[in-house]
Amino acid sequence: MAGRPHRINESLIEPEARRAQRRKHKFLEFTHSSTRATMLMVAAALLAFAIENTPALPYFNSLWHDVHLGFTIGAFSPEISLGHFINDFLMALFFLMVGLEIKYEMTAGELTEPRKAILPIVAAAGGALMPALVYLALNWGGEFQGGWGVPMANDIAFCLGILALLGTRVPLGLRAFLSTLTIADDIIAILVIAVFYTSSLDVWWLAAALACFAVLLVLNRLHVYDLAPYMLVGVVMWVCVLLSGVHATLAGVLLALAIPAKSEVRLGRVGEWFAAKGSTVEERYDPGEPDIAQKEYLREVEKIHRVSRMTIPPVTRLDSILYAPVYFAILPLFAFSNAAVVIVGSDPLSVVTNPVAIGVFCGLLFGKPLGIFLATLITVKIGASDLPEGVSWGHIVGVSILGGVGFTMAIFVTNLAFVDAETIAVAKAAILAASIVAGIAGFLFLRQEALRADGGDGGDDDASANGAR
Repeated sequence: MAGRPHRINESLIEPEARRAQRRKHKFLEFTHSSTRATMLMVAAALLAFAIENTPALPYFNSLWHDVHLGFTIGAFSPEISLGHFINDFLMALFFLMVGLEIKYEMTAGELTEPRKAILPIVAAAGGALMPALVYLALNWGGEFQGGWGVPMANDIAFCLGILALLGTRVPLGLRAFLSTLTIADDIIAILVIAVFYTSSLDVWWLAAALACFAVLLVLNRLHVYDLAPYMLVGVVMWVCVLLSGVHATLAGVLLALAIPAKSEVRLGRVGEWFAAKGSTVEERYDPGEPDIAQKEYLREVEKIHRVSRMTIPPVTRLDSILYAPVYFAILPLFAFSNAAVVIVGSDPLSVVTNPVAIGVFCGLLFGKPLGIFLATLITVKIGASDLPEGVSWGHIVGVSILGGVGFTMAIFVTNLAFVDAETIAVAKAAILAASIVAGIAGFLFLRQEALRADGGDGGDDDASANGAR
């Protein structure tokens, strides 16, 4: 949802401030690239993999489990390990971003038009059901059958980042289809986490969390557009959800759904107001006075600034604030602390023959693409929806393969599904292997599809001619 940052007209800026403005703009451009965010997560995962297979392993593990964060107020001394702080608190901000994307799609995106939305939603459902069935088929009745949720979810950042590498060679309809599919996939994953991966439930804390959510909805109905009250109540709700036994990151999604998506001002009249206010500002300017003494002028400019800020919907403001920290700090940190797999001293054969590894790998690499493609095919063939404009079945195959990239969400569910460290490591190894294969295969397939489309009819004619010979 976060757009490309806009450059301010440099003719308005003093010469000595232009260099700093350019540096800021370059930083914003860098941190608004899904491709760079994807590469950074890959680098963090590879770095963790390298560290965990060196003598530094005990110290690396100790960092996440033995280092605790907390504070003391009298007898009240809550604390949390660094690993849990990343997985429970910082990842709640990631889920807040996911919630903002869901709200955008429901308010202004593909999810607002039922006929357009039904195709990616059904595709996401098929892409969630099939890998779970594949995993269960390989682990039914065993001690690890509870891991069926691991291969269900794909990684929105990785999928969109890989698609972005193809630039304009893929149709816009395919981007919209994949974006909506991943959003619907995240909704399914969130419901699975809430319903099936809640170990114990404290009804009173859950009631307190729901009360906080009710307060957020009241703030929305009262047309409170300042983000501060929402964030304050959101933190309290996070604590209540954490203590209730439901995974605390779900508080981020609930918070996002309560934040207003409408502008505080009437957008249709903003241009007219700015035009009138611009004339007033010019009248207040005294070229003979220093900047700090231009009190009436600055007062009018402050009014323009206030209205400009009020024009941006709270959902958009929060998305802009969170985008860089989430994708360039929190997700790489999550990958660094959770994606590592120890291979030194382990038996490779025992890993590849482990039913968890086989179930996760096959679920992601085969179940996920098959589920997405079959659900899409059936939906189109029965006439419930049509393929997006410019999208071919070859594109759908490529995107279905990309669906096998699990990474962030799959690793997240792994930490909830299993307790044994060895089983978690095996599942992560399978996730990384399947995600790498699916990512590369999906990219190459879509690239080949783009090259075939660029060849046009000429390529087909040549092929026909060769066949005739």
